[in-house]
Amino acid sequence: MFLTLMIIVFVVGYAAIALEHPIKIDKAASALITGVLVWTLFVFTGADSHFIEEELLHHLSEISSILFFLLGAMTIVELIDAHEGFAIITDKITTTKKVKLLWIISVLTFFFSAALDNLTTSIVMISLLRKLIGDKYDRWFFAGIVVVAANAGGAWSPIGDVTTTMLWIGGQLTTATIISTLFIPSLVAMVVPLLVLTFTLKGNVARPVTKEGLEHYINPTTAFERNLIFFLGLAGLLFVPIFKTITHLPPYIGMMLSLGLMSMTAEMITNREFTLSKKENDNHGHGPTFKALTKIEMPSILFFLGILMTVAALESLGMIFTFGNEVNGMMDERVFVSLLGIGSAIIDNVPLVAASMGMFPDAMDANVWHFIAYAAGTGGSMLIIGSAAGVVAMGMENISFFWYLKRISLLALIGYFAGIGVFLIL
Repeated sequence: MFLTLMIIVFVVGYAAIALEHPIKIDKAASALITGVLVWTLFVFTGADSHFIEEELLHHLSEISSILFFLLGAMTIVELIDAHEGFAIITDKITTTKKVKLLWIISVLTFFFSAALDNLTTSIVMISLLRKLIGDKYDRWFFAGIVVVAANAGGAWSPIGDVTTTMLWIGGQLTTATIISTLFIPSLVAMVVPLLVLTFTLKGNVARPVTKEGLEHYINPTTAFERNLIFFLGLAGLLFVPIFKTITHLPPYIGMMLSLGLMSMTAEMITNREFTLSKKENDNHGHGPTFKALTKIEMPSILFFLGILMTVAALESLGMIFTFGNEVNGMMDERVFVSLLGIGSAIIDNVPLVAASMGMFPDAMDANVWHFIAYAAGTGGSMLIIGSAAGVVAMGMENISFFWYLKRISLLALIGYFAGIGVFLIL
């Protein structure tokens, strides 16, 4: 009975998130309520209380690491933005033609995602879009394509997507083979939607006129400051996967180190400017990092918390693994993995991949592991709540679930199956 209720709460909760705009209830609230109710019902299933507490603490450590990682990345991006660091890129992107701009943004996203990861890249690129596109719906569309490109870029790199990283650390994949095997299918998953848009998307984008833009003319930052903060921030983000590889510590530890160095540098620049200007510093305690933290979309963090708590409860019950084993035994392996990718758009790809790691006894670098990495990495693009990149985009830009479903999902689906076709041929 309580298991059935958990599934009902899960479905109703996801529906409330999807219907955020019609029902006028913030998705963060729906996600948090769903997460708490699912765990509460878990208590009444008859499971041992100590087991539930251990499971909750186990998942909380994983969820917290993701949230702190997200918090650190968002703060670094805000610090770059506060010092007009993104002007280094936006000043070089002069085109306003939608198709040309879409290709530029997508290619940048694709390769950034492989080097950083799809979550961090989405934060960076959506912050960049705010400097390039004034109209909200145009920006939503570009943000949707950023999600597709970020997930495609993350799939072919061992550090680009959390699921690929899981398979890499678990010994199912090696770095050279994953890159050589999945680069072309992942590229196709991004390029095919772009080719469709090349023939259907018309017009130009309007550049935004913001208070920050006007402030630049009144009190502009220096070229040295912009370059220092931008390249330090980018180096800090790139340092995180390197730090993880060397130390084997969780990524958020490296992100906190990068944030600390970034904050210290920003404080030193601010203090130097204060000394040179010889003005009274009434807000000395409210430095650049404090200001950056006030601009972070905290509802996005809470939304992430609720979604991850919900999926964690289903994972602890073993429902995902049991269902996956039953389905896997009923069909061809290739069909199953293709469906796994589609399933990752509905349920988080991490527990799906974790379950699949126990289903296939295949050796390292077997084709099935490459296929799973591709499917789980790119399949989440079909729904905006299907990937970490999508959830971040939804939170930062407040994108409607159904708007994404109408405008982006079909493009992502076409790219997904085009990439599968190329993978199977190769």
